[in-house]
Amino acid sequence: MDEMYPRALSERLRDNGIDATTAIELGLAGRSDSDLFAATVHDGYTLLTENVTDFAQIAAEHLSAGRHHPGVLVALSSRFSRRPAGIAPLAAAIHRIADQQLADRVTYLEAEPETESARRR
Repeated sequence: MDEMYPRALSERLRDNGIDATTAIELGLAGRSDSDLFAATVHDGYTLLTENVTDFAQIAAEHLSAGRHHPGVLVALSSRFSRRPAGIAPLAAAIHRIADQQLADRVTYLEAEPETESARRR
């Protein structure tokens, strides 16, 4: 996961059977987006980010060079909060797509639609 995400998210994902780690946990805090992408490719991790501009370009260039990557998940900040209350919805969105083929794709995560009762609160 890109360094903007808290360790609590990686812990929640691991608790739910998804191998997850943050850039900070990997010692990559402050490194370039290219370095983070290269590390995720090397380690076989799908990358989670909200930085679609940079990582979509890096992923496209990687593919154009004839190389493959495990995938990029995009959690737009307009859909998901990085605050503590946003961890559960983001983890749920990741869990919903965890069994999909993500390799060589940039996938936008979708928030679960609000229920009618949640909208009335």
